Amino acid sequence: MDTRGRLVAGSHNRNEFVLINADETARIKSVKELSNQTCQICGDEVELTADGELFVACNECAFPVCRTCYEYERREGNQACPQCKTRYKRLKGSARVEGDEEEDDVDDLDNEFDFGNLDKLGRQHAAEAAFSSRLNTGRGFHTDASSRSELDSSPLGPVIPLLTYGEEDSEISSDQHALILPPSRGNRVHPMPIPDSSTPLQPRPMVPKKDLAVYGYGSVAWKDRMEEWKRKQNDKLQVVKHQGTGDGGDFDGDDPIDPDLPMMDEGRQPLSRKLPIPSSKINPYRMIIVIRLVILGFFFHYRILHPVNDAYGLWLTSIICEIWFAISWILDQFPKWYPIQRETYLDRLSLRYEREGKPSELADIDIFVSTVDPLKEPPLITANTVLSILAVDYPVDKVACYVSDDGAAMLTFEALSETSEFARKWVPFCKKFSIEPRAPEWYFSQKIDYLKDKVHAAFVRERRAMKREYEEFKVRINQLVSMAQKVPEDGWTMQDGTPWPGNNVRDHPGMIQVFLGHSGVRDVEGNVLPRLIYVSREKRPGFEHHKKAGAMNALVRVSAVVSNAPYLLNVDCDHYINNSKALREAMCFMMDPTSGKKVCYVQFPQRFDGIDRHDRYSNRNVVFFDINMKGLDGIQGPIYVGTGCVFRRQALYGIDAPVNKKPPGKTCNCWPKWCCVCCGSRKNKKGKANEKKQKRTKHKEASKQIHALENIEEGGEGKSTEQTRLPSREKLEKKFGQSPVFVASTLLENGGVPPEASSASLLKEAIHVISCGYEDKTEWGKEVGWIYGSVTEDILTGFKMHCHGWRSVYCIPKRPAFKGSAPINLSDRLHQVLRWALGSVEIFLSKHCPIWYGYGGGLKWLERFSYINSVVYPWTSIPLIVYCTLPAICLLTGKFIVPEISNYASIVFMALFISIAATGILEMQWGGVGIDDWWRNEQFWVIGGVSSHLFALFQGLLKVLAGVSTNFTVTSKGGDDGEFSELYLFKWTSLLIPPTTLLILNIVGVVVGISDAINNGYDSWGPLFGRLFFAFWVIVHLYPFLKGLIGKQDRMPTIIIVWSILLASILTLLWVRINPFVSKGGIVLEVCGLDCD
Repeated sequence: MDTRGRLVAGSHNRNEFVLINADETARIKSVKELSNQTCQICGDEVELTADGELFVACNECAFPVCRTCYEYERREGNQACPQCKTRYKRLKGSARVEGDEEEDDVDDLDNEFDFGNLDKLGRQHAAEAAFSSRLNTGRGFHTDASSRSELDSSPLGPVIPLLTYGEEDSEISSDQHALILPPSRGNRVHPMPIPDSSTPLQPRPMVPKKDLAVYGYGSVAWKDRMEEWKRKQNDKLQVVKHQGTGDGGDFDGDDPIDPDLPMMDEGRQPLSRKLPIPSSKINPYRMIIVIRLVILGFFFHYRILHPVNDAYGLWLTSIICEIWFAISWILDQFPKWYPIQRETYLDRLSLRYEREGKPSELADIDIFVSTVDPLKEPPLITANTVLSILAVDYPVDKVACYVSDDGAAMLTFEALSETSEFARKWVPFCKKFSIEPRAPEWYFSQKIDYLKDKVHAAFVRERRAMKREYEEFKVRINQLVSMAQKVPEDGWTMQDGTPWPGNNVRDHPGMIQVFLGHSGVRDVEGNVLPRLIYVSREKRPGFEHHKKAGAMNALVRVSAVVSNAPYLLNVDCDHYINNSKALREAMCFMMDPTSGKKVCYVQFPQRFDGIDRHDRYSNRNVVFFDINMKGLDGIQGPIYVGTGCVFRRQALYGIDAPVNKKPPGKTCNCWPKWCCVCCGSRKNKKGKANEKKQKRTKHKEASKQIHALENIEEGGEGKSTEQTRLPSREKLEKKFGQSPVFVASTLLENGGVPPEASSASLLKEAIHVISCGYEDKTEWGKEVGWIYGSVTEDILTGFKMHCHGWRSVYCIPKRPAFKGSAPINLSDRLHQVLRWALGSVEIFLSKHCPIWYGYGGGLKWLERFSYINSVVYPWTSIPLIVYCTLPAICLLTGKFIVPEISNYASIVFMALFISIAATGILEMQWGGVGIDDWWRNEQFWVIGGVSSHLFALFQGLLKVLAGVSTNFTVTSKGGDDGEFSELYLFKWTSLLIPPTTLLILNIVGVVVGISDAINNGYDSWGPLFGRLFFAFWVIVHLYPFLKGLIGKQDRMPTIIIVWSILLASILTLLWVRINPFVSKGGIVLEVCGLDCD
């Protein structure tokens, strides 16, 4: 799409469409110069030409006439301008008529404006016809019902749909030829010439060598030819060797490729495979799970039948909490029953889709990068992400990068402009020397010897020069950031003096800028670069914009209009591509001809840079990504985690997954005879039903060609099975919105945009689909695209896809595909967890809750367990905080939740603790997780549960029940104050109050318990150990939180001291009230025996 380096801004609702130039001689073209001129004959809008200029029919008086009326006037009218009566001259692309001057060019667009019944065509051809009609004529679909019916009933002009390719085959006899009859005439809005039906048509032969899926069965010689072809294939496979030569025969690689020769054996094999966990690891793991379930049964049997009478309230509370923990464990444990790993074969992918000397057949990919606030998400980090995308190891003509600036910040726009300029030097350097990673900030910061494997002198010289270029690039970006700190009173102004359209963040038009990908922009070596497009959707007061989910849906629509790749990759602005072959890894699953059709997305694990070695706050989340996600991959696939995910575009459109035919059931031969006698009547009925069904199927297949011929002969009165699957135009517009171009693109399963589409038409439609009111009364956010209703739109979106029967795939390459930044200080980490938990609460309280939504679809039961666990876990905060308070209460009151422990109870408790430890050890073994990561995950589960999850629960209830909305806080994406500098940064937040209280409460309880034991003597130490163990369990889990409070400071923060004094005072009063140093029976007075008188 060529915009000549200009920013496109506009609003469909306000009929604004402006090109803002970036050079000194630029000017803003008015709306009337670009559009909004109406045809004086039919009243439609006069469209723009392929060069972006207004269509002018008459060069003498410029009387406004649309191209359709111009063509009709030349063909059927008096061939003259209605105003000045000057004869119309033939313009470029117009069909020649009588009276035209002789020209040397050839008419190749005779049927340029023939747009007939879409239902007559296949899904792909119908969409291309709709695209061409909309983009070339500018008229779009007719909204009038009568016009629509006329259009639907009209034929395709002189073009006769054929069931052959028009080729003669000497091996087919004349009696095997198929004659296609012409369609009946129909009415059009602008009548087109139709050839006389009396003209005899030449027979068209069937060509059995062609793909039968194109025209169905029509040749009686098909079966014999197919058997002969299979025999040839098998003969050739026996002599073809992997190296090209072998004992079976000679194979000269310089000879032209035989069209009948199949691919090499390696290229015909699957592109990936499953690697099940070894039975020596998974079988003991499953056995321990079953044993743990049995032990839980004995545990609850003992706990319920042995209440504590003198502490009944504490006992009942603990029982309720333990039952909830058991349910949560079941929901979390059983989705890990079938863990698997996967392996990809990139060489087979290249062998299948990238033949030497031929254009690459790999699918196109649109990559989405989302950003909001450049002050919290530094532009330098976003620039590195974009640079890693542009330098990815994938055909450049098949990659398009879309950057969504939901904050309409001029800082982001200018930073992308600088990034596009630097990419012209960085991309060829990366591909020339195959460096990893291809984000310059992390490449140059690697503490490795870059000369180790690079002995070429040119590499050393160019690396040093590139590092100097990058340092200068960083200086320019940092200068832009420093300038953006102070906003001018009149707002920002562009280089040509034009006010920045996004000065008002909440009220601005939609903006699109093509930085790379238009003509004339190449790298320093003259090679083509991937497309880089800046998008900022329109925002107006009074409209709901749905935060990140709305921005992603806007990118889906813009990319469908501009490039329409069949696959999408979305990454956060801080997640750069660490493995340049990541896209190829995903295509091994998506483009696999056997299993790829049912894959809706490929999810990669999240890996992070800049985290301290001990990972104090479990930022890496290794247990989730390396254990839980592997378990889900063995069921129906991992959940979508919001970034690092490659989607199938059709799956995002809310389309059901393709259904595989069920294999035939068992016949009666596999059962004993007595079984046949018992169940004979039922089997006979079932067999008769299957027989009738098979007969109907055979009859349907046999008559398929006849029906096709009858449909063509009757002029479209009947519809084939393929045609009936095409939804009506009204349903599509109600589902996808009032954009004919986008609606037509949804029918293109393989993606793509017609090459004849003009840039001006594409830009106008792109501005239309990002307008703020486009989604009104459509299914966007409900069934289409990213789903609305939660701040964690990722869980909802993946859940809806799985409910439609799709499956997902978890891909873990040896080199991490993506790496990102994580908040490493305690406050930011808790706020991040708060946002995730809040989204889960919103889903739990919505109609999309997996507990009651999606039954009868394609969601498997264990997958549902996982989704239920993902929305239920915030509710665990209530029993967790109560359970963490019980040890302190027991130590302060001298009571306990368990009666005197018998030998049986001791065995049950010890068995439970051993089974818990064994489960964790075996999970670490097959998941490849270290004990440090596992323990940090356990600790932060308690820290987040008693803080962020609790606050998320209350905020979610307030939002859903009382309508009190909470703002989405963007987590900081990095700092510049040195390595791990933010780890020790203390930021006060109310999230710190509950864990601080629990920590102090349990510490004071330990002191009180030990003091009480010392006072009461030896007999009180036995019952004390159980309470102390309970309290120490809480303190040890909260230890990272305590380190985060103290930080690297010389003294404890004042707020912590104030809270400690307050809580200590309260606990001291309780201590005085308990008065442990006084005997429980009161003071005993005895007579001393002395006579005081």
